[in-house]
Amino acid sequence: MAKLFTRTRIIGYFFALMGALILFQMVRIQTNVNAQKMSESIEERYGTIVRTIYPERGNIYDRWGHLLAGNKDVYEIGIALNEVENPDTLATVLSSVLELNYGEVYEKANLEYIEGEQSYVVVADFVSAEKVNELSAQYEQFENDRTKAKNSDSVQSMRGLHFVGHLQRTYPENSLASNILGFYNYRDREASTGYYGVEEKYNELLAGNPVKITMPKDPTLMEEVPNVPPGSSLVLTIDREIQAMTERIIDEAVKNNGAESGTAIIMDPTNGEILAMAVTPRMNPNEYWDYGNVFTDNTPFNRALSETYEPGSVFKVITMAAALDSGTVTPQTQFVDTGSIYVGGYYIYNWDRGAWGPQDMTGCMQHSLNVCLSWIATEMGPTRFYNYLQAFGIGRRTNLDLAGEQIWPLSLPGDKDWYEVNLATNSFGQGVATTPIQMVMAISAVANNQGIMYAPHLLQAYIQDGKQYNTPPVAVGAPIGAETAKTLTDMLAVSLESESSVALVPGYRLAGKTGTGEIPSAGGYETDLTNTSFVGWGPVDDPKFLVYVWLEKPTSDRWGSTVAAPVFSDIVKELVVLLNLPPDDTRHQLTAQ
Repeated sequence: MAKLFTRTRIIGYFFALMGALILFQMVRIQTNVNAQKMSESIEERYGTIVRTIYPERGNIYDRWGHLLAGNKDVYEIGIALNEVENPDTLATVLSSVLELNYGEVYEKANLEYIEGEQSYVVVADFVSAEKVNELSAQYEQFENDRTKAKNSDSVQSMRGLHFVGHLQRTYPENSLASNILGFYNYRDREASTGYYGVEEKYNELLAGNPVKITMPKDPTLMEEVPNVPPGSSLVLTIDREIQAMTERIIDEAVKNNGAESGTAIIMDPTNGEILAMAVTPRMNPNEYWDYGNVFTDNTPFNRALSETYEPGSVFKVITMAAALDSGTVTPQTQFVDTGSIYVGGYYIYNWDRGAWGPQDMTGCMQHSLNVCLSWIATEMGPTRFYNYLQAFGIGRRTNLDLAGEQIWPLSLPGDKDWYEVNLATNSFGQGVATTPIQMVMAISAVANNQGIMYAPHLLQAYIQDGKQYNTPPVAVGAPIGAETAKTLTDMLAVSLESESSVALVPGYRLAGKTGTGEIPSAGGYETDLTNTSFVGWGPVDDPKFLVYVWLEKPTSDRWGSTVAAPVFSDIVKELVVLLNLPPDDTRHQLTAQ
């Protein structure tokens, strides 16, 4: 019995030792440098490589399903060297159809076939289906001639030619909404990604999940590529027709006013949906390699969210909203404008250096009196005033779902760059910098008659695995009450009507405010260049749109009332038609019925 037990133990030790040796050998082989070289040698000899198969990139649509970004079939043109019969014919046909250099194609077609090392060469890529069909027809013609000929050696041959299909990103509307879309550098097939706009912001969602496979280096030996689910498609909030209209009008305004740039944003203030965002300059994302020629001298890709500027008097909407909401003033509050006010050791003057005498708060807004708004801010006091500015999101990102949003921090009392005079200058939009999209979000709380700020957004829904997931509106704050919003909207409507503003559109009651912002320079402020803006919304009793216009450094005139206000009117005249909004009287009659 003892001998049997001893023999069993010896056998057990033997198998345990063998197992340990096998495990050791496996580890040694996998970590040994020579083994790795052998593996690489085998891979090289048998011509396999690990490739990443990328899914079809998701499409991008406008709110009505118009395709803004998609994919088209293109082809890689290659030559299998072991199949080539007539290099001259290949070079002749390819150079003719694809406009390639004959000598370079001939040199590639005439390369020596070396198994596992030199078996396939790429001649061209991103070739259209039309060109491939033309090549295929010639190929077939030569093959038919071969069949008919008695001596096949005398017949031209395109054997060795192969087409490998893949996808190319395409933008069927060319430059339309390009500042929103961004672009995809499709020519870099191994490291392509989205740049700017929606293409960058939602790159991972659009790209889907890549799959790695082992495949032959020679694509002619490839048997089957696994089916990879496509990336998610996006449905944007923008309306293609409204976007095109806005781009056309802003382009004309830039040209007619000799402006450096133009920006126009249209948003539904009741939910934050961006209906259009037109910015200059724009580019054709199908030719993204021209980016450096279009956006020169550090020009931002999308000024609406990437360039801060001192907005000027459009900012008075925020100041007056804060003053009304805090109870500092009422619409009937009287102020005697003497033409100047002394704050923090400096005199503040009106835009025309004039004194406007007794005014109520509507008059202060109608005549855009810097002195009056400065007085309002001092009456509020710095703590209350800046608390409201922060509640409106000034100095903070809106988190608009586009890549590249920039901000300028809001200077607050106690900061080393804040001075008492800032309380006055900030009240009328000087010494404070914002982006157009920040202003749109802030003023939407007034425009929607609710006092609620909705996050501006461009994604309405995304489609994944055949299912659509909608994006709900997001309220990001309520800086003022609904009564304040309605009161100020009425004041601004009266203001436009009283001065017969060029911003008005017959048949529709609108509210709005002009803005003329001075441009800071090394020595203070520019004397002859300004930023002109206008913000307006309507219809005032049932708001459907908010429009923000900014023309940078116009040379035709320096005032927002003469430069930006007419652009607002031009946009709204066409916008109400595209939105199918009847005039107020007609709408009220329909509602009454």
